[in-house]
Amino acid sequence: MTELADLSAVDLVAAYRAGETSPVEVIDAVLARVDSCEPKVCALYALDPAAARAAARSSERRWLAGAPAGPVDGVPVTVKENIATRGTPVPQGTAATELVPVRQDAPAPARLRESGAVIFAKTTMPDYGMLSSGVSSFHHLARNPWDLTRTPGGSSAGAGAAAAAGYGPLHVGTDIGGSVRLPAGWCGVVGLKPSFGRIPVAPPYTGRVIGPLTRTVADTALLTSVLSAPDERDHTSLPPVDHDWMRLDGEVRGLRIALLLDHRVGLPVEPVTIAAVTAAAQLLESAGAVVEPIDPFLSREMLDGMDRFWRFRSWTDISALPAERRAKVLPGIAQWATNAKDISAAEVFHGFSQMDAISVAANRVARDFDYVLSPVAPIPAFPAEQAYPTNDPMRPMEHIAFTLPYNMSGQPAVSVNCGWTPEGLPIGLQIAGKRFDDLGVLRLARAYEQLRPPQRPWPTL
Repeated sequence: MTELADLSAVDLVAAYRAGETSPVEVIDAVLARVDSCEPKVCALYALDPAAARAAARSSERRWLAGAPAGPVDGVPVTVKENIATRGTPVPQGTAATELVPVRQDAPAPARLRESGAVIFAKTTMPDYGMLSSGVSSFHHLARNPWDLTRTPGGSSAGAGAAAAAGYGPLHVGTDIGGSVRLPAGWCGVVGLKPSFGRIPVAPPYTGRVIGPLTRTVADTALLTSVLSAPDERDHTSLPPVDHDWMRLDGEVRGLRIALLLDHRVGLPVEPVTIAAVTAAAQLLESAGAVVEPIDPFLSREMLDGMDRFWRFRSWTDISALPAERRAKVLPGIAQWATNAKDISAAEVFHGFSQMDAISVAANRVARDFDYVLSPVAPIPAFPAEQAYPTNDPMRPMEHIAFTLPYNMSGQPAVSVNCGWTPEGLPIGLQIAGKRFDDLGVLRLARAYEQLRPPQRPWPTL
C-alpha cells in the first residue's frame, strides 16, 4: 500500500483516470509513510489527516463521475509553511511570531485547491527563511532522508526532505537566494526557481518566487502548470502563457550551453562536485550541444552587498518586535541582523544596488548562450545541526554564489540530480535559461534526466 506514496503525480493522475487506484487509497499510503518516517525526518508542520482524507473523498467522487477539477485532482501536496493557507498560522520558522490563523489562501494553495489537489500538511523552514538549513527556533530540526546526520538544505527544508522521503509527489517551496534549488540539490530531487512573476506570490518581493520540488521533471512541469495561473493579488506577475507545460521533448543538438564550474566567490567548489557537473555537461555535449566554459560573473562586492542589504532589512523587521518576542529569534539570525544596526544609508543603498548589478551580469551571459550549467552548491549537504555551512552567522552566504544571481536577474533555473559523493549524498546540477524561458529550462532538464545514468533507489527509513 505504501508504494503508492512513491508514484509520480503524472502516474497517479493516469491511474485515477483508468480506475486503477483512488485518491483515498493514495492519501492513506502517504499518511502511512509520514507516520513511519516523520519522527526521523521532521519535515512537516500542521499535518491534518482528517482534512486530507475529506479532500481525497471529494476527489474520488469527481473521478468516479468523470469530472476531475483540474490537472492534479486527488494528488497529495505539501505547501511551505510561509505560504499562507486558510485557517493555519504562519510562524515563518521562528518562535518570535504570534500564531494567528490566516483567513485566506495565498495564490499557490488557492490554485491547488481549485485543481482538486489534496493539501495534507505544510513543510518546515528556518527562522524567517534566512538559512540554507532546517535549523529553526520553532520547528523540530529537519533532516536529510539520504543521511539523517545531514541537512536537507533550506529554506525550503521540509519540502526537500518530504520529496526525497516520498511524502507524495508534489511539494511547493519558496526561493529568494536558492531556497528551492539548494534543498532540491542536496536531497536529490528536482527544484524549479521559475522566472520572476511566473507564479503569483502574495505579498510579492524582489527576487522572491514560489517553485515546485518533485522527484521528476515531468511532475515539476505539471505543478508549474497549475501554480502559474494568474492571481490579481500579485501586481508583479507575468501575463499568462499559452504553454503546454507537459510537452517536454526538446532538441539538444545545436544548443549553445555555457559551463560555469567556479564563481571563485565564497566556498571553494569541491572536486567531486566539479567532476559530477562536468560529466553532466559532457553528456549534453554527446547529444549535440555546444558546451563552452565561461568565466565567473559574480563578484565579492555583489555578494557582500546583498548580505549587507538583507541584514539591514532583517534588522528593521526584528528590531520592531517587542523585546520578549525578539528574544525568541534564533541567536545566529539575531546576531547577523543586529550587526547591521549601525551601517550607513549609503552602505544600505550600495547593497541594494547590487541587485541590479547582479541582474545585468547574469542576463549578459544569457545573450550569448541558450543555457548555463553550474553546480547548485559548491559543497554537499553539511551537518544537520549547523545553521550555516560555514558554521559562522557572520558568513551566511558563502554557498549561494551559483543560485543567488538568478533570483536577482529574474531568470528561470532548475536543479536536477547529477551524481553522488563517495558517502552517497546527492549532487545538484543547475540549469539556468533566458528570462521567461521556463519551459525551455524544463525541456533541457528532461533531456538530461533521460541521458544520465540510472538513479539510485530512493532512501527508505
